[in-house]
Amino acid sequence: MMIVAILATINVDAQVGRRYYIDAGWQFNGTLSNSFAKNASGWGAYAEGGYYFLPRVAAGVFVSYNTNNEYIPKATYTAGDNTSITTDMYHSLYQVPFGATLRYRLLWKKVQPYAEAKIGANYAREYQLYSITGVQDHQWGFYVSPEIGVTLHPFNKSNLGLQISAYYSYATNRSGYFGIDGLNNAGFKLGLSF
Repeated sequence: MMIVAILATINVDAQVGRRYYIDAGWQFNGTLSNSFAKNASGWGAYAEGGYYFLPRVAAGVFVSYNTNNEYIPKATYTAGDNTSITTDMYHSLYQVPFGATLRYRLLWKKVQPYAEAKIGANYAREYQLYSITGVQDHQWGFYVSPEIGVTLHPFNKSNLGLQISAYYSYATNRSGYFGIDGLNNAGFKLGLSF
């Protein structure tokens, strides 16, 4: 009897739309209004999931990470005590936002366009790496991100699909040492949906 009930629930979910979503994949991220690490980068990933408590509205959780790196050519730098060093360096900005999501899907067919809002915390770490040494700073901040995307489920009676989305995010992280006053990001995601 229990197997029949489970199969009936799966059949109902397939007819009215999936009651949950799990998405994971690759993330491309670019920093905006940030002079520390300006280069866009594909060194990122994400995972999120949620439950549709209404046919079109879901609540869930998310986590992602991205790293932006910038190479700075060789130059001579002078410190306050009249010492100087000639070196090249890398600036690296690593971010890990996580928190809660609220998603609204426009359709629940094979093609599911959606809009999503994310809110949570953002852990950021900045590195300034020289040839033989380096400096780092890290901090926590408040995170908010709107996102639009589409989930494609091309296979009948299967939850497997593709997800494509674009996002903007802002985090309140600040670093006096590296002159960072908030982190603005924009990018896109490409992944699988289950």
